[in-house]
Amino acid sequence: MASIFSSIISGEIPAHKIAENEKFLAFLDISPLAEGHTLIIPKQEVDYIFDIPDALLSEYMVFAKQVAKKIEKVIPCARIGVSVVGLEVPHAHIHLIPINSVSDMNFAKPKLSFSQEELAQTAEKIRKA
Repeated sequence: MASIFSSIISGEIPAHKIAENEKFLAFLDISPLAEGHTLIIPKQEVDYIFDIPDALLSEYMVFAKQVAKKIEKVIPCARIGVSVVGLEVPHAHIHLIPINSVSDMNFAKPKLSFSQEELAQTAEKIRKA
């Protein structure tokens, strides 16, 4: 079940990558709720997060934690919120969102718009953290 995320993994579609290993990829959301809003995806094509095999799911969360710690170092926020919605793209993904209140995670609110240059700068800051 190929998706837009499959195209990002293969490099067909560019992304502002934060972190990557042989199993997972982290990149900035292009329609973020906050600066630093990052998506974490497994490279294995799995539609639903709870269909990911247990051992891989455990590694997935550890990878997400490592990325969240990097985001916290460069984006001022009270916490990194975690959300799994899973309806927008048929490929499991975790949203890591810098937040200061619970309303910062409201997906119904208008998304922010950053230029490609601004996204690149944010991604670079997080990668360096």
